[in-house]
Amino acid sequence: MTTSDTGWITAAAAVRALNVSRPTLYAYVSRGMLRSTPKPGATRERLYSRDDVERLRRRAEERRDPKSVAAHALDRGTPLLESAITLIDSGRLYYRGYDAVELARTRSVAEVASLIWTRAFDTISAERLVAPAGRVLPAGDLPFLAHAQATLAVAATRDPLAFDLRADAVASTGRRILALMTRAATGRKADDATIDEQLASTWRVKRHDVDIIRAALILCADHELNVSAFTARCVASAGATPYAAVIAGISALEGIRHGGLTVRVESMLESMRGARTGEAALADWLRQGLEISGFGHPLYRAGDPRAIELFARLQARHARSAELKFALDVAGAATKMLNEHPSLDFALATVTRVLGLPRGAGLTLFAIGRTIGWVGHAIEQYATGQLIRPRARYVGESPLSSSRPLSS
Repeated sequence: MTTSDTGWITAAAAVRALNVSRPTLYAYVSRGMLRSTPKPGATRERLYSRDDVERLRRRAEERRDPKSVAAHALDRGTPLLESAITLIDSGRLYYRGYDAVELARTRSVAEVASLIWTRAFDTISAERLVAPAGRVLPAGDLPFLAHAQATLAVAATRDPLAFDLRADAVASTGRRILALMTRAATGRKADDATIDEQLASTWRVKRHDVDIIRAALILCADHELNVSAFTARCVASAGATPYAAVIAGISALEGIRHGGLTVRVESMLESMRGARTGEAALADWLRQGLEISGFGHPLYRAGDPRAIELFARLQARHARSAELKFALDVAGAATKMLNEHPSLDFALATVTRVLGLPRGAGLTLFAIGRTIGWVGHAIEQYATGQLIRPRARYVGESPLSSSRPLSS
């Protein structure tokens, strides 16, 4: 194990980052403020959690400059809100304390939705995900996200129970929203098939690949207080219905710096496909001044566990796939040249290409899966009764005074 590609760093690196002495470093460990682990192959040397060091470093900066707290808070810094849904720690992702990768291997989409919404696996897993009465709007030429938003907006006007914001009622509304999202993607009427089975049938995915669709949905379910989850919580904090919260979440997800990046990665892979090797493709991309998308995540320095799991599933089923081999070649070249690992966006784009799904299917999986998280965050926010209303630090012109003429 090396310190450059894991979540652990040496004592010397930790001391430099924190600008403290070794005794202070050891004191942090003894007080439970900093995790350490024995260095493999060493008799006495220990390594220290990179995440804990970064947290302590930021805390020290904030004490020196309190005004920096708000700036850090808006960019993966000081936590703004409390949540019991998702934990990201030491390069792993957990839903309600359960490893998300393990859930993707062992649980259904409905069970994970139940866990996130109600803290139990079986609250909704035995119930059918039935959409409200009425038909889904025709898609026409609309892309999926726009179609889903329009469908939800109309359904909200026909669903008076959506205004019941108690936790159990919101979970029931969440079931209806999730069913509508699925119907918007498939055009199918409600039946006994699971969400992953409905999507797989619509996309003509082979039976042994349905499990990849299920895993992708579960791994997309939530990711702490990302921009779409925060947007959904803001809307919920105003007392708007879960439909409104999910519509808002979709709007944020569509941005190219969030879920929309998945579509950009698909286009990048398609454009690179004619290159001889992944390294040649990346080199040519860089020469053109184009942005290489789908690599690196500040919360997963050693690699996004969601991407790692999806690639493992693809390799188990499609080891001979030319599309998979090329994607892995590009990923390996990016790790070598940029020292960055594939993100969830890159993995979803690869799933789309390897399984032969329609263009944009990766973003569809992202949106339907993330709907689970948005509803979960809405449930939490309703329970607080708090309106999210931060203050802005004014940096504009000083107020007009009698000494300042209104016009020249």
